[in-house]
Amino acid sequence: MHFNSLKGWLLWQEGFHSQVIDLGLERVNAVFRRLMPAGSQLPTVTVAGTNGKGSCIALLASIYQAQGYRVGAFTSPHILNYNERISINGQPVADALICAAFERIEACRDGVSLSFFEFSTLAALDIFSRENLDVQLLEVGLGGRLDAVNIVDTDAAIISSIGIDHSDWLGDTRDAIAIEKAGIFRTGIPAIVGDPVPPTSLLQAARACGARLRCIGQDFTYHSTADGWAWQGADRHYVALPFPALKGQHQFLNASAVLSAIEYLQERLPVDEAAIRSGLTGVRLNGRFQFIDAAVPILLDVGHNPQAVSTLLEYVTQTFPGKRLHAVFAMMKDKDIQGVVEIMQPVVYDWFIAPLDNPRAATMPMLEAVFKEAGITRFMGDFIDFKSAFKQALHSSTADDLIVVFGSFFLVSAYLAEIGSDFAAIALMGSASPRLQTTLDSTVIQNAQIGEAMCQ
Repeated sequence: MHFNSLKGWLLWQEGFHSQVIDLGLERVNAVFRRLMPAGSQLPTVTVAGTNGKGSCIALLASIYQAQGYRVGAFTSPHILNYNERISINGQPVADALICAAFERIEACRDGVSLSFFEFSTLAALDIFSRENLDVQLLEVGLGGRLDAVNIVDTDAAIISSIGIDHSDWLGDTRDAIAIEKAGIFRTGIPAIVGDPVPPTSLLQAARACGARLRCIGQDFTYHSTADGWAWQGADRHYVALPFPALKGQHQFLNASAVLSAIEYLQERLPVDEAAIRSGLTGVRLNGRFQFIDAAVPILLDVGHNPQAVSTLLEYVTQTFPGKRLHAVFAMMKDKDIQGVVEIMQPVVYDWFIAPLDNPRAATMPMLEAVFKEAGITRFMGDFIDFKSAFKQALHSSTADDLIVVFGSFFLVSAYLAEIGSDFAAIALMGSASPRLQTTLDSTVIQNAQIGEAMCQ
């Protein structure tokens, strides 16, 4: 199979495999062995976890880049463009590089059927092997044990957190989910756990495979003050560190786990304190407590499970006390919608349900039933698209309020694609500005979100 554009390749891949999510390593590993017979030779950090994976990858990349290393990062899903999944030194790689990788994968696929995510993983590994990198960072898409990135033996494994999500594939208890995520551990390799209360099964799995288990609160610790924070590891101690640029108290957990991984890789990838400080302050990541300082302030967050949304609740309560919150909301139907709504219910004044062009999205009748069950009456859902829902939230707000766009990667993507390019103009307007309607109605969707249904 051959296509002349990245869009062509991705459209074909969307319909090629019979299952959107098809966990297992046999198929992808067979192609990987033909694609890269010597395997991956790059120093590798693999990150799994219910929440916090993207933050850990972003922090690692920022610190290693500050040290002068050439860093490849594979993440999912993307927010606006597929290319975001495969980046080098913080920049998405070009279409041509990805298409060339797909050509090489297709040449050695030998009839093996690959999922959309497996094509992505192989393309990232192939590109990284050819781009003179110093280190590659791999984010697990789903679980760990049977996720495609687990075909690579990591040099340091991070588990950022364990919560309930993807129950149909991983199990419906933290212990069951932890076992799946522990599948990225390797004998003799650091197994770094950033969850402050890890399930017993996770610790048992690490010990059973002979991994070098390191847990936050025991093997490495942090302490924050009003002016900075300190971190203590096995051999290193940093004081008066700058706060991570990523917001929220949970980022101290993520940053602590990252510093533990960096400590254990010092012999292969030396990092000095100056790079750590620079990396902490320079890190950027769309969609995680992303604040838009407009006439009506806006907060974007991709949180889509109870653990993530509990963190969001803590953040808005501490950071925006007294603000009246308007939620622009949507979720996928396979998520714990009721759990998420009940967590945010005490702080949300009214809800604006944004329809998403995605077959996995919860329908208005489904969401309406959840709201009624929770006793919520202040919600609106008669909108034709995200833009109209967001526009109504703006019209219902004042400069003293806060609009929170949350519940799904796809929802945040819709904001950044449809509204984000014009937020500078919107920031100059009040909610009653006569120009607001024209500005929003003339917004052009910047990206078709190719492959969005393939999000894991």
